[in-house]
Amino acid sequence: MKNKIHAHVPYPQLSEHLDYLVEQRINPEIYLPAEALDRMIWEELAAQARVLHSAGLAVTIHSPFMDLNPGALDASIREATRQRIRQVFKAAELLRPRVIVVHPGFDELHYGENRLVWLKNSIDFWREFVPCARDLDTVIAVENIFEKEPSTLRALLEAIADPCFRHCFDGGHWNMFTTVRMEEWFAELGPYIAETHIHDNHGQTDEHLPLGEGEIDFDLLFGLLKHYAPDAVWTIEAHSTAHLQRALKNIENYL
Repeated sequence: MKNKIHAHVPYPQLSEHLDYLVEQRINPEIYLPAEALDRMIWEELAAQARVLHSAGLAVTIHSPFMDLNPGALDASIREATRQRIRQVFKAAELLRPRVIVVHPGFDELHYGENRLVWLKNSIDFWREFVPCARDLDTVIAVENIFEKEPSTLRALLEAIADPCFRHCFDGGHWNMFTTVRMEEWFAELGPYIAETHIHDNHGQTDEHLPLGEGEIDFDLLFGLLKHYAPDAVWTIEAHSTAHLQRALKNIENYL
């Protein structure tokens, strides 16, 4: 069961934490920000991947997301996003990830009246990359961010209709932005879930607290995961080693 647990590691910090990951048997979710991709020394990434794989650790990837939008109405933004995702797949050839997490780029405030245009653009965008995911035996998982309810993500998932294109449920984002109960969200998207991001907050800001230190009902969350997505990857999104250690201790109650 512990083999399904991953932990957030920004790529610029991977080298300094590599020995710790191996010693503690922690599977990393490697976040690849845009600047790291631009400065990537691919031979170094290959060496790091060999260390992780030789240690028997599994990897997931979190794609860059700042300023990017696969469904953008502006074609130049979509093209910039496409170039970043192509870089991610180049990294994936070395890292061989279980899952590649991506942000959808949708929010009702900006795209409410243009929802269908955004959706069509996003569908066309991701259809280019689903065969790449299939070739690498990985899954693209689109994460909920600002979504108030699951209908737009469900429409995207249903349109792509491929087991290599799935959902990453982020409980912290759900607690901040969503207006439907967690049971309702899972009733709509539970069978699509390939990964969940595990962190806590009090509903106002994205605090990334260890689970159990905010207000999210993790008994409910893990119960729903067991019912709808028992094979989903669990990724602890802690932003410090101290928070990670507390989260790893707290999550033992659910293993």
